[in-house]
Amino acid sequence: MTAPAGTRRLKDIVSELHPLARTLACKDTEAALKIIAGRFPASGNCRVETIPAGTQAWDWVVPERYEVREAYLAFEDGKRIADYADNPLHLVSYSLPVDRVVSWEELAPHLHFSEKRPDAIPWVFRYYDRTWGFCLAKKIFDSLPRDKRYRVVIKSEFQGAPAGLSVADAVLGPPPAKGAADFGEFIVCANVCHPRQSNDSITGVAVAVELAHRLAERPLPPDSMAVRFLFCPETIGSIAYLSRHPDLILRLRAGLFCEMCGTSEPLTLQRSIRDTHAVDLIARQVLTDAGRPFKELACREGIVNDELVLNNPGVEVPTVSLVRWPYDEYHTSDDRPEILSEDKLRETADVVENIVRTTASNFIPRRTSPGPVFLSKHGLWVDWRTQPKLNEAMDQIMLRMDGRRDVFSISKAVGLGFEETRAFVARFVERGLARALPVPRDGPLG
Repeated sequence: MTAPAGTRRLKDIVSELHPLARTLACKDTEAALKIIAGRFPASGNCRVETIPAGTQAWDWVVPERYEVREAYLAFEDGKRIADYADNPLHLVSYSLPVDRVVSWEELAPHLHFSEKRPDAIPWVFRYYDRTWGFCLAKKIFDSLPRDKRYRVVIKSEFQGAPAGLSVADAVLGPPPAKGAADFGEFIVCANVCHPRQSNDSITGVAVAVELAHRLAERPLPPDSMAVRFLFCPETIGSIAYLSRHPDLILRLRAGLFCEMCGTSEPLTLQRSIRDTHAVDLIARQVLTDAGRPFKELACREGIVNDELVLNNPGVEVPTVSLVRWPYDEYHTSDDRPEILSEDKLRETADVVENIVRTTASNFIPRRTSPGPVFLSKHGLWVDWRTQPKLNEAMDQIMLRMDGRRDVFSISKAVGLGFEETRAFVARFVERGLARALPVPRDGPLG
């Protein structure tokens, strides 16, 4: 049974996923996806899909599944210095198998530490440039004798097909009405990789799951996009998923990527490649209306994640991203649930919900008959005594229902809120006085 909205803690799912050694493809990543599916509202039918290693994915290849049975760095006498069993960040992700005794000169190039956070273990990965290495606190690195020999043990395995990379997807939205236009889908993407780290990137997972519950509890209205959720390892996950489902790309109208959103830094909006598409304008308006400071960047101007995949040529789904970055604990063992704020996670979820609801329910109204509509005849006249602002705006709204402008643009032009404007326009559609058309993904609209 799903917990009510007021009692759900977004940090709970982060705390459950945090301990897992989540890399591109491994048993812990699959475990994380199963946890997400179990926490997802049943109406979304969240499912896990595995794409076999070696599968061609556009210009990429799906990597092998990576499993570590044991990995440690020790003195020659056996005393351990860094152990994967204590923290998976001690091992450079996707390290090759090694079992030998080495000198300091041989070992040093394979050791990594953080100058900025000397007490923390940094996260280092070598997904495609295969080597091996260990990560440790700088104070440990500094204390290691240079005249000793060291034992390096990495018992790792790279598994090919049928093993592979797993993703999870789900869809929530209003059922298509008979004869209605296909409004396509809005995609929300979040990453599940980054072993033993929380803000990066599974806070985005927590926000996406919370959004799903809110959409299940208060569904989108008719003539809205469905909302597709994608949980995947960074970059290669969305590439593999979309390359495997090319027909889906044509249905995607807009998107949002979210992660690193649980700390106190202000939210940063990174616009889509379209720059002034409806999703860009709506995201900016939602953040402005929230009344808190935020930063805004052009596409690819800030930190880049799977929104880059969606914005790229051949995919071309206008996708914005929301992050609270940079933050001090980034890519280190200090990125733990303790640094997260439930209030900031919930604040992010509110912003994401408003962006997704507005963009997904936005449409282009086109009147079906010329001239002014006889409002009273159709029960559409608005009483100036009870709704003065809408009464003043109703003629302006009708003038703009010309099939060239979306509801969001109309609401801005007439000075009304989006939901109030949409509700009024939707009554024209219900009475057959206008048609609701999908917003194209090659905007902007006037």
